[in-house]
Amino acid sequence: MHRALASRLAKACNGAMSASPLRTTARRLPGLRLREHVLSVPLDHAAPDGETLEVFAREVVRSDRRAEDLPALLFLQGGPGFAATRAHARSGWVGAALERFRVVLLDQRGTGRSTPVGVAGLVERGDADAQADYLRHFRADSIVADAELLRRALLGDAGRWVLLGQSYGGFCSVTYLSRHPESLAGAMITGGLPGLDADADEVYRETYALMARKNARFAKLYPQALETAERVAAHLAEHALRLPDGAPFHAGVLQALGLSFGMSDGLAPVADLLELAFEHGARAPRLSQLFLKGVQHHAAFDTNPIYALLHEMCYTQGAASRWAAERVRAEFPAFDPARGGPLHFTGEMVYPWVFAEGTPLAPVRGAAERLAARDDWPRLYDAERLARNEVPVAALVYHDDAYVPRRLSLETADRIRGCETWVTSELEHNGLRAEGPRVLAGLLERLDL
Repeated sequence: MHRALASRLAKACNGAMSASPLRTTARRLPGLRLREHVLSVPLDHAAPDGETLEVFAREVVRSDRRAEDLPALLFLQGGPGFAATRAHARSGWVGAALERFRVVLLDQRGTGRSTPVGVAGLVERGDADAQADYLRHFRADSIVADAELLRRALLGDAGRWVLLGQSYGGFCSVTYLSRHPESLAGAMITGGLPGLDADADEVYRETYALMARKNARFAKLYPQALETAERVAAHLAEHALRLPDGAPFHAGVLQALGLSFGMSDGLAPVADLLELAFEHGARAPRLSQLFLKGVQHHAAFDTNPIYALLHEMCYTQGAASRWAAERVRAEFPAFDPARGGPLHFTGEMVYPWVFAEGTPLAPVRGAAERLAARDDWPRLYDAERLARNEVPVAALVYHDDAYVPRRLSLETADRIRGCETWVTSELEHNGLRAEGPRVLAGLLERLDL
């Protein structure tokens, strides 16, 4: 079946990747051949003669198949604001994909080796309005437009490729299906079917409820860690403390350790870190430097500010987010650390305190406020076009996904014509990373090409 699939996809891709005007370099790794591409793209695709950015993509093929006419698979990373997977060996989902594809790993604009978005660079652009105006070009619609230019450069105008979208990359994949279905031979989505019409408030009402269940599991598995976390929260209420980078350390920062709770391996590291919370043998309770460093590592957003600045904008279409995670939390009093009762860790939520005075992101707080207030975000999904979809689509939906709610994902699957869904409770949101070959095989079985 796989040979037949590869043959059909290779024809759909209109042959192997052809020469293109990209700036391209080649290198080798054991068992792999890599071509690394840099492409200039408009900052604003509606103004192609204006400012430009560079986007980087790494094309990977098995050394023993580099001369074959293989179809192309474009991987769209989760995030927003994270670089694509790095391929160093024929292992994991990349190794499985290389059995039948050339894999293209795109660093979405602003990430990795593409023109970066950093705090210092944003400040250099001018005031908060200038920064926000720049950042509005870093959503899924712009990422898909970049991918289209890359596709033409690699495959030619008529070439098509298959998408593999993980989490936020799945959001981008649905935008791709909405805008350029003619460019796609198929789409595979893992934990990333967005609600087509759901706003940020609706998403957070779902995810707070999901996180309450994740917290209950943490409390059951690691009761001593939870007890320690509550001691830390009480200590923070009595002492004005800062993390090693100078950022204020308060209960909200502690709760944000729950960001990883939706992963299969996300509970234990938090419990392990809490074991180190207090210095043993100190005359008075004192948080250890090792613990503070670990919290800083979990809480820092300055290395990928796109995530903090644009996370709620993943959900906004023609409306403002107005700090949805902060507002909706008031509907879930268990997450209020001042209310008493067991401490609840929060999930994939960004709060105004991330940009507070003394934090690494404080210089771009004004831009964050402008983005949260902006209400003219264009639509990302075309429901009518998706209802007429002819591109084969297979989507893995995690039953208890704390980041992309199952209910919204299944509603969207029903609205994408021909979308084959695979719902499982055996895997968590990191299924592609944890069990890549299994996930890829299951999606390919459901992809009707």
